[in-house]
Amino acid sequence: QVQLVESGGGLVQPGGSLRLSCAASGNIFSRSTMGWYRQASGNQRELVAVITSGGSVNYADSEKGRFTISRDNAKNTVYLQMNSLKPEDTAVYYCKAEGIWGFQRYTYWGQGTQVTVSS
Repeated sequence: QVQLVESGGGLVQPGGSLRLSCAASGNIFSRSTMGWYRQASGNQRELVAVITSGGSVNYADSEKGRFTISRDNAKNTVYLQMNSLKPEDTAVYYCKAEGIWGFQRYTYWGQGTQVTVSS
């Protein structure tokens, strides 16, 4: 069974920074595409950034240049460094793992961590 546990959320002032972490249990991490998504109150969940097992990255347009996704396969952990935070970045941030194992596609989600950007 795979578990994803996010941490690092909190309250930060506009212009500030946070670093989110997502630690994965199980043995699928290194083969998984890992992603960060967010869901603001009343909105649908949206993509923030993804990183493939090979290290290729992709960002939502609004996060390019401000957020950086990275992974440490030795620690089974994916990170999201968020800089120049804006009030509109306020949301619950979720970690997602997806890939193929034994010819079956899998998807796992974490429980989320709250990020609030406010003065």
